[in-house]
Amino acid sequence: MADIRLSENSTSGDILPVAKMVHELFSLPVTMRSRNKKGVRLEKGNVVDMDYTGPVLEDALSRNCVIHTIPDSGAYKGVPVVVAPIHDSDGTAIAVIGIVDVVCTIDLASVFGSYPQIVRQVEERKKKL
Repeated sequence: MADIRLSENSTSGDILPVAKMVHELFSLPVTMRSRNKKGVRLEKGNVVDMDYTGPVLEDALSRNCVIHTIPDSGAYKGVPVVVAPIHDSDGTAIAVIGIVDVVCTIDLASVFGSYPQIVRQVEERKKKL
């Protein structure tokens, strides 16, 4: 039986299955790294980099929080991204994963116009951030 285990020392190869799953689920560029090792970058169904880190991944690791931003440097300079930490049982960030944040780039009302409940839920969540 195969195990997927993440730790602060997980390598690119260790985290690749998780990053691939997120990439395939959302069809968006995905980046991921562990605290002590560089990670992966996936785009358009391909692994682009197996030794990747970026400024927002680094920031989310050091601050141990979710970050929504538009980076001013790195591979996604000028592109909205969201990065979230993966915590151990003590709440320490052992890894981070990021995606391009398409939610902030689209007009939700026009996309989900026939689903007003979804629009309300997303707008309420954005207010809390």
